[in-house]
Amino acid sequence: MDLPSYTPDNSPVPDGIIVIERASTPQELGPRLNRTAADVVRFLMQQGEMVTATQSLSDDMIELFVAEIGAEIRLVNPGEEQEVELQKVLGVAELDDEEEEGATTRAPVITVMGHVDHGKTKLLDRIRDANVVAGEAGGITQHIGAYQVVKGGRPITFIDTPGHEAFTAMRARGADATDIVVLVVAADDGVMPQTVEAIDHARAADVPIVVAVNKIDRDNADPDKVLAQLADRGLVPESWGGDTIVCQISALQGIGIDELLENLLVVAELEDLRANPDGRAKGVVLEAKLDAGRGPVATVLVQRGTLKVGDPLVAGPAWGRVRALINDKGEQVKQAGPSAPVQVLGLSDVATAGDDFVVARDERSAAKVSEQREHYRRLASISGSASALGGGAKLEDIFSQIQAGEAATLNLIIKADVTGSLEAVTASLKKLERDEVKLSFVREGVGGILKSDIELAMASNATIIGFNVRPDRQVRDFAAAEDVEIRTYEVIYHLLEDIENAMVGMLAPEFEEVVTGEAEVREIFSVPRVGKIAGCYVTNGQITRGSKVRFLREGTIIWKGAIQSLRRFKDDVREVNTGFE
Repeated sequence: MDLPSYTPDNSPVPDGIIVIERASTPQELGPRLNRTAADVVRFLMQQGEMVTATQSLSDDMIELFVAEIGAEIRLVNPGEEQEVELQKVLGVAELDDEEEEGATTRAPVITVMGHVDHGKTKLLDRIRDANVVAGEAGGITQHIGAYQVVKGGRPITFIDTPGHEAFTAMRARGADATDIVVLVVAADDGVMPQTVEAIDHARAADVPIVVAVNKIDRDNADPDKVLAQLADRGLVPESWGGDTIVCQISALQGIGIDELLENLLVVAELEDLRANPDGRAKGVVLEAKLDAGRGPVATVLVQRGTLKVGDPLVAGPAWGRVRALINDKGEQVKQAGPSAPVQVLGLSDVATAGDDFVVARDERSAAKVSEQREHYRRLASISGSASALGGGAKLEDIFSQIQAGEAATLNLIIKADVTGSLEAVTASLKKLERDEVKLSFVREGVGGILKSDIELAMASNATIIGFNVRPDRQVRDFAAAEDVEIRTYEVIYHLLEDIENAMVGMLAPEFEEVVTGEAEVREIFSVPRVGKIAGCYVTNGQITRGSKVRFLREGTIIWKGAIQSLRRFKDDVREVNTGFE
């Protein structure tokens, strides 16, 4: 059948660039370009593409039609089109124009990367003379920390990223927000899988790499072997005629730290890092969590402008007027300029780590953008959770289903203390999927395990996984009564091990956590040469001397250790029962 030849009519194409969603149908594409669906179908048929008006088009087909009518378009993923409009409401393009005009020199943002246990956090400790390592579960960093130090009167911002492979997404974000990467490699261990991954992230972000060969004080240290391994990866040291700066250090002994900082400042000078400190602030969310006393808290890195208390801020679907800014030393500040990491209080919701943030023109536009983003996010999640409801097996039933030759779906509700951990846990679990066992995430959230999580687990036959969070007694009792399984973890290796073992039918609980008692802190006393003492009231069970104890605030662990001393009034006692102080 001869098709009538297609001639584009002369109706004007809208001014400027038109935003088109990928996989649009001719019915959707035509009107966006002042054409009909029939025009699109007819043209593509002439090019040998047999399509219908309701069929999704490939990028090539869309570009072919657009080239024919001479329009300019920008292809975006589904849902992104609205984001482009929201960016206009926030006036992000204006900020980019202002950036060019008033840029001045800013502090370099340096990300410390490398394999797990190669000494990244120890190096930062030495630089800022603090002790973070002791507070990390299992001795591994599981959050992004951001700190600012001053060397020779010049500020330098450091971002510490976790080295464990599960935190690839967090590490990728670290590289994204950074100017220079410090790659820490242990002299006694050499280049490892996460070292290679860190190099790839740094190269993808197109930032210079400075190598710190750590642990040179160890007896079995072999820095030359490390240099050879790095050269194989394309990082040829300056001493070998290459262009990679390599510093030999010992974070433990404090050797070579000054030389490393001086080299970083030299690289920063060559990079000529600039930002406009005036006007509305814009930057990236490094980490976010729900704090019981302070509400949603976001750790942000300001990339341009100055963030001030009282600014209407939008970060992903969260927004709010900045109630307080807290710097890396825990002090309240009135404002934060380019390259400064600060915690922001006052947001309506927990932002997602990696979200861009921007100060809006006014509260109305901030609220509008936040509402729209939340709406689109909810639509995306509805389809995911709807498919999870209805079917699914619990952790302990998985193996019997596999043995029966059935394909099993393991429904999970994941709760974590901060968004970075939540993302890392979810991404790691997805990698464990196999043909016979699919994972379905019914809910992923930040904060303690609540009654609503138990109700959802009942409805969807899901197992609840808590990472660095714990349920309180009422929630535990409710879960036990309704036969809902709650598994809590503090180290990501143990979590992944358990789920993987369940999938291959080897799950055997080795430890069972027994809660012997609960108490409420009524007052804190400071005693010279002893420190802080908690005055408590026992609400349930009994408290015994030497027991392991956790302090929870709204379900999130804020401290853990053992009871060293137990007293009733002035007497030393072995145990204290319910109803006593």
